[in-house]
Amino acid sequence: MFTGIVTEIGNIIAIEDRGDHRVTVSCAMDPAKIAIGASIACSGVCLTVVDKGGVAGEAWFAVDVSGETVSRTAPAQWQAGRPINLEPALKLGDELGGHIVTGHVDAVGEVVGICPEGASHRIGIAAPRELAPFIAPKGSITVEGVSLTVNEVADQPDGTAHFALNIIPHTAEVTTLGRLAPGDKVNLEIDVLARYLKRMQSLAAPA
Repeated sequence: MFTGIVTEIGNIIAIEDRGDHRVTVSCAMDPAKIAIGASIACSGVCLTVVDKGGVAGEAWFAVDVSGETVSRTAPAQWQAGRPINLEPALKLGDELGGHIVTGHVDAVGEVVGICPEGASHRIGIAAPRELAPFIAPKGSITVEGVSLTVNEVADQPDGTAHFALNIIPHTAEVTTLGRLAPGDKVNLEIDVLARYLKRMQSLAAPA
Protein backbone atom coordinates (compact mmCIF):
# COMPACT_ATOMS: atom_id res chain seq x y z
CA MET A 1 0.00 0.00 0.00
CA PHE A 2 1.20 3.50 -0.86
CA THR A 3 0.10 7.12 -0.51
CA GLY A 4 1.18 8.63 -3.82
CA ILE A 5 3.77 10.86 -2.14
CA VAL A 6 6.96 10.38 -4.14
CA THR A 7 10.16 10.26 -2.05
CA GLU A 8 12.64 10.66 -4.91
CA ILE A 9 13.28 10.29 -8.63
CA GLY A 10 15.29 7.19 -9.54
CA ASN A 11 16.73 6.16 -12.89
CA ILE A 12 16.62 2.86 -14.73
CA ILE A 13 20.28 1.98 -15.27
CA ALA A 14 19.96 -1.52 -16.74
CA ILE A 15 17.38 -3.93 -18.16
CA GLU A 16 18.14 -7.61 -18.58
CA ASP A 17 15.89 -10.12 -20.33
CA ARG A 18 15.43 -13.17 -18.11
CA GLY A 19 12.08 -14.23 -19.54
CA ASP A 20 10.75 -11.33 -17.51
CA HIS A 21 12.65 -8.03 -17.39
CA ARG A 22 15.20 -7.68 -14.58
CA VAL A 23 15.22 -3.88 -14.09
CA THR A 24 17.92 -2.16 -12.04
CA VAL A 25 17.14 1.28 -10.63
CA SER A 26 19.59 3.78 -9.14
CA CYS A 27 18.39 5.71 -6.10
CA ALA A 28 19.53 7.70 -3.06
CA MET A 29 18.00 5.32 -0.51
CA ASP A 30 20.00 3.52 2.16
CA PRO A 31 20.30 -0.08 0.89
CA ALA A 32 20.55 -1.28 4.50
CA LYS A 33 16.94 -0.15 4.90
CA ILE A 34 15.68 -1.84 1.72
CA ALA A 35 14.55 -5.39 2.44
CA ILE A 36 14.65 -8.11 -0.18
CA GLY A 37 10.98 -8.80 -0.90
CA ALA A 38 9.91 -5.26 -0.03
CA SER A 39 7.56 -3.35 -2.30
CA ILE A 40 8.55 -0.11 -4.04
CA ALA A 41 6.23 1.82 -6.34
CA CYS A 42 8.03 2.72 -9.58
CA SER A 43 6.06 5.45 -11.36
CA GLY A 44 2.90 3.94 -9.91
CA VAL A 45 3.76 0.27 -10.41
CA CYS A 46 4.14 -1.85 -7.27
CA LEU A 47 7.25 -4.02 -7.72
CA THR A 48 9.17 -6.42 -5.46
CA VAL A 49 12.83 -5.87 -4.63
CA VAL A 50 14.87 -8.95 -5.60
CA ASP A 51 18.39 -7.53 -5.24
CA LYS A 52 20.10 -4.39 -3.93
CA GLY A 53 23.50 -2.81 -3.43
CA GLY A 54 25.57 0.35 -3.21
CA VAL A 55 25.70 2.76 -0.30
CA ALA A 56 23.35 5.37 1.11
CA GLY A 57 23.04 8.18 -1.43
CA GLU A 58 24.38 6.00 -4.25
CA ALA A 59 22.32 2.84 -4.03
CA TRP A 60 20.51 0.58 -6.45
CA PHE A 61 17.82 -2.06 -6.33
CA ALA A 62 16.54 -4.59 -8.84
CA VAL A 63 12.99 -5.73 -9.60
CA ASP A 64 11.46 -8.24 -11.98
CA VAL A 65 8.85 -6.84 -14.37
CA SER A 66 6.56 -9.37 -16.04
CA GLY A 67 5.31 -9.19 -19.61
CA GLU A 68 1.82 -8.57 -18.21
CA THR A 69 3.06 -5.49 -16.33
CA VAL A 70 4.91 -4.18 -19.38
CA SER A 71 1.77 -4.57 -21.53
CA ARG A 72 -0.38 -2.59 -19.08
CA THR A 73 1.94 0.32 -18.34
CA ALA A 74 3.29 3.29 -20.26
CA PRO A 75 5.22 1.81 -23.22
CA ALA A 76 8.28 4.07 -22.86
CA GLN A 77 8.71 3.35 -19.15
CA TRP A 78 10.85 0.23 -19.34
CA GLN A 79 14.05 1.45 -20.96
CA ALA A 80 17.50 2.33 -19.69
CA GLY A 81 17.93 5.99 -18.79
CA ARG A 82 14.27 6.46 -17.92
CA PRO A 83 13.63 8.56 -14.76
CA ILE A 84 10.93 7.08 -12.53
CA ASN A 85 9.09 8.21 -9.41
CA LEU A 86 9.88 6.09 -6.35
CA GLU A 87 7.87 5.48 -3.19
CA PRO A 88 8.56 2.74 -0.62
CA ALA A 89 5.53 0.94 0.77
CA LEU A 90 3.56 2.60 3.56
CA LYS A 91 4.51 1.52 7.08
CA LEU A 92 2.13 1.36 10.03
CA GLY A 93 2.13 4.78 11.66
CA ASP A 94 3.32 6.68 8.57
CA GLU A 95 1.51 9.86 7.63
CA LEU A 96 -1.12 9.36 4.91
CA GLY A 97 -0.19 12.51 3.03
CA GLY A 98 -1.86 11.67 -0.29
CA HIS A 99 -4.56 9.03 -0.66
CA ILE A 100 -4.68 5.23 -0.54
CA VAL A 101 -2.80 3.89 -3.56
CA THR A 102 -2.43 0.20 -4.41
CA GLY A 103 0.31 0.40 -7.02
CA HIS A 104 -1.82 -1.40 -9.61
CA VAL A 105 -2.03 0.58 -12.87
CA ASP A 106 -5.59 0.67 -14.22
CA ALA A 107 -4.83 2.14 -17.64
CA VAL A 108 -2.47 4.31 -19.62
CA GLY A 109 -3.47 7.91 -20.32
CA GLU A 110 -2.03 10.49 -22.70
CA VAL A 111 -0.99 14.07 -22.03
CA VAL A 112 -3.08 16.25 -24.35
CA GLY A 113 -1.95 19.68 -23.23
CA ILE A 114 0.18 21.68 -20.80
CA CYS A 115 -0.21 25.38 -20.08
CA PRO A 116 1.16 27.74 -17.39
CA GLU A 117 -1.26 28.88 -14.70
CA GLY A 118 0.40 31.37 -12.37
CA ALA A 119 3.56 29.70 -11.05
CA SER A 120 2.00 26.29 -11.65
CA HIS A 121 1.13 24.31 -14.76
CA ARG A 122 -2.19 22.83 -15.78
CA ILE A 123 -1.87 19.44 -17.41
CA GLY A 124 -4.67 17.87 -19.44
CA ILE A 125 -4.78 14.08 -19.70
CA ALA A 126 -6.98 11.86 -21.84
CA ALA A 127 -8.26 8.79 -19.99
CA PRO A 128 -9.70 5.74 -21.77
CA ARG A 129 -13.37 4.83 -21.74
CA GLU A 130 -13.09 2.24 -18.98
CA LEU A 131 -11.70 4.81 -16.52
CA ALA A 132 -13.99 7.73 -17.37
CA PRO A 133 -16.78 6.86 -14.85
CA PHE A 134 -14.27 6.81 -11.97
CA ILE A 135 -12.81 10.30 -12.49
CA ALA A 136 -14.58 13.20 -10.77
CA PRO A 137 -13.78 16.87 -10.06
CA LYS A 138 -12.02 17.23 -6.68
CA GLY A 139 -11.52 13.47 -6.57
CA SER A 140 -8.14 11.78 -6.30
CA ILE A 141 -6.17 10.07 -9.05
CA THR A 142 -2.63 8.71 -9.26
CA VAL A 143 -0.54 9.77 -12.28
CA GLU A 144 2.90 8.17 -12.62
CA GLY A 145 2.67 7.23 -8.94
CA VAL A 146 1.84 10.79 -7.80
CA SER A 147 -1.33 11.45 -5.76
CA LEU A 148 -3.17 14.36 -7.37
CA THR A 149 -6.53 16.13 -7.18
CA VAL A 150 -8.64 16.35 -10.33
CA ASN A 151 -9.56 19.97 -11.14
CA GLU A 152 -12.12 19.33 -13.85
CA VAL A 153 -13.40 16.60 -16.14
CA ALA A 154 -14.72 16.88 -19.70
CA ASP A 155 -16.55 13.80 -20.97
CA GLN A 156 -15.93 13.12 -24.66
CA PRO A 157 -18.48 11.91 -27.26
CA ASP A 158 -16.64 8.57 -27.63
CA GLY A 159 -17.00 7.78 -23.91
CA THR A 160 -13.45 8.76 -22.95
CA ALA A 161 -12.69 11.66 -20.63
CA HIS A 162 -10.21 14.51 -20.50
CA PHE A 163 -9.27 15.69 -17.02
CA ALA A 164 -7.12 18.56 -15.79
CA LEU A 165 -4.58 18.70 -12.97
CA ASN A 166 -2.72 21.59 -11.38
CA ILE A 167 0.99 20.84 -10.88
CA ILE A 168 2.61 23.20 -8.38
CA PRO A 169 6.34 24.02 -8.75
CA HIS A 170 7.33 21.72 -5.87
CA THR A 171 5.58 18.71 -7.42
CA ALA A 172 7.11 19.47 -10.81
CA GLU A 173 10.57 19.59 -9.24
CA VAL A 174 10.49 16.46 -7.06
CA THR A 175 8.65 14.16 -9.51
CA THR A 176 8.85 13.39 -13.21
CA LEU A 177 5.63 15.33 -13.87
CA GLY A 178 7.65 18.48 -14.52
CA ARG A 179 9.21 16.73 -17.52
CA LEU A 180 5.97 15.73 -19.25
CA ALA A 181 5.17 16.91 -22.77
CA PRO A 182 2.05 16.59 -24.95
CA GLY A 183 1.79 13.10 -26.38
CA ASP A 184 3.54 11.43 -23.44
CA LYS A 185 1.87 8.30 -22.05
CA VAL A 186 1.32 8.09 -18.29
CA ASN A 187 0.32 5.38 -15.80
CA LEU A 188 -3.08 6.00 -14.19
CA GLU A 189 -4.61 4.48 -11.07
CA ILE A 190 -8.11 5.47 -10.04
CA ASP A 191 -9.10 6.12 -6.43
CA VAL A 192 -9.78 2.79 -4.73
CA LEU A 193 -12.85 4.29 -3.04
CA ALA A 194 -14.30 5.20 -6.45
CA ARG A 195 -13.74 1.62 -7.56
CA TYR A 196 -15.73 0.19 -4.66
CA LEU A 197 -18.50 2.77 -5.01
CA LYS A 198 -18.89 1.91 -8.70
CA ARG A 199 -19.09 -1.79 -7.84
CA MET A 200 -21.68 -1.18 -5.12
CA GLN A 201 -23.73 0.93 -7.53
CA SER A 202 -23.68 -1.82 -10.16
CA LEU A 203 -24.98 -4.36 -7.61
CA ALA A 204 -27.64 -2.12 -6.09
CA ALA A 205 -31.18 -3.39 -6.53
CA PRO A 206 -33.32 -1.22 -8.81
CA ALA A 207 -35.74 1.06 -6.97
